[in-house]
Amino acid sequence: MYEKHFITQAVNRSAAKEVDRRRLFTMLGVAGAGAAVATVAGGATAAQAADSVDDGAVLNFALNLEYLEAEFYLRAVTGKGLNMSDAKGGDDAAAGAVFGGHEVPWKSAMMKSYAREIARDEREHVRFLRKALGGSAVARPTINFDKAFTAAAVAAGVIKKGQKFDAFANETNFLLGAFLFEDVGVTAYKGAAGLIKSKTYLDAAAGILAVEAYHAGAVRTLLTAEAAKKGKESLWGTVQKLSDARDRLDGPGDDDQGISQSSYGSKRPINDANLTPTDRNGIAYGRTPGQVLNIVYLNLSSASVSKGGFYPRGFNGAVKASASK
Repeated sequence: MYEKHFITQAVNRSAAKEVDRRRLFTMLGVAGAGAAVATVAGGATAAQAADSVDDGAVLNFALNLEYLEAEFYLRAVTGKGLNMSDAKGGDDAAAGAVFGGHEVPWKSAMMKSYAREIARDEREHVRFLRKALGGSAVARPTINFDKAFTAAAVAAGVIKKGQKFDAFANETNFLLGAFLFEDVGVTAYKGAAGLIKSKTYLDAAAGILAVEAYHAGAVRTLLTAEAAKKGKESLWGTVQKLSDARDRLDGPGDDDQGISQSSYGSKRPINDANLTPTDRNGIAYGRTPGQVLNIVYLNLSSASVSKGGFYPRGFNGAVKASASK
């Protein structure tokens, strides 16, 4: 009953009111109609830009992210990604290719069990959003794990230029790759939650946000346990480098945190765990879609971009340009 009501609301709200469009432009981090044109419409008129950004565009933005996470976890635990029925567009548009990814050579049964559960959740997120969007659901965009993980590791200073980082090579690398994604997913949903007026949409977004937060907490817990093992102390610093890289990529500000208390200015020892990245009030922070895109596109420039990193051809749908820094 709940899912049927949600889907009905998605269809009914496809023609957003002007006030909703203004709120969405604020969410995207753009100042006015002119900036909105450049950000979401690629040169269309201001009126066309407003018309193109409706609730369906927001759901498709989330769907692009869920495709990435589902492909990452499914390949890690099964060696295969989404079925074509879960990847093609609602209008039967062909899905983009996925480069890289293979089953992790698991040693820990517990860790593989965690990964299997997360993979199932992410696949169901994809299916839920696709059902909500119906024929408007975008196809899976082209995704590149091989080049993007290496580029991210080089940008973070985890490896040197010319070296390769395979997030599927072993359990530790897998956890580092999962860390790179999970906190971004949590902050993406958190950034949009306060802007949703429909209770139905807020309930759905809050539910997915909660699941993504559970995932992020599990990944942080596993990474903390790995870092505490003898001979793996340098993992604290590796995670912090990835956190710092996300901070540089998303734009001004220093909200991102690693897995140690010292990662956000605490005087506690480096191995004092920081499982929940929050502000001083214990509240999680959020990112705008434009900031999220800067991270997944691995955008090191100050200009807005529409592709790169994990999405070499960009997002599918109306919201695809990152925020300028």
